[in-house]
Amino acid sequence: MGDAGLVVVALAMAVGLVGIVVPVLPGTVLVALAALAWAFAEGGWAWAWFAGVAVLLGAGQVAMYLLPGQRMTRAGIRKRTLLLGAVLGVVGFFVVPVLGLPLGFVLGVFLGELLAAADVPDRGRHAWRSTVVALKNVGLSVALEGAAALVASTVWVVGALTLR
Repeated sequence: MGDAGLVVVALAMAVGLVGIVVPVLPGTVLVALAALAWAFAEGGWAWAWFAGVAVLLGAGQVAMYLLPGQRMTRAGIRKRTLLLGAVLGVVGFFVVPVLGLPLGFVLGVFLGELLAAADVPDRGRHAWRSTVVALKNVGLSVALEGAAALVASTVWVVGALTLR
């Protein structure tokens, strides 16, 4: 693969890294597809480097769901609340592009906890605390996915430079 091809792969990975933060683009998928295209074009040992990229991206995907989910469960946030947040986040994504996803999620978690905490004396404050915990963990999820994709992209750079 020539220099132009490497630049295209690097740009695709950069767009993927941005896509992790901006929910319009499939970030991790773009990073993986760019590395896969490079491995196809390069052949040979590039497949070993691609395997490293794929393992890192896979580990990031597992961590981004597992760790925040456990923390939210320990904080007492109900699974139904998170499901309502996810559903309203998806609806919000289509109603208000880009910003609707986080807004819908926040609204869903708040409403879910507000409705579920009927017997709590200050249920509004309880619902808001749960929403803040959920938001912090969503940030952790994005950070974990971003870190995994950044490390995977760095592995690709090292592989591309090594195989030149």
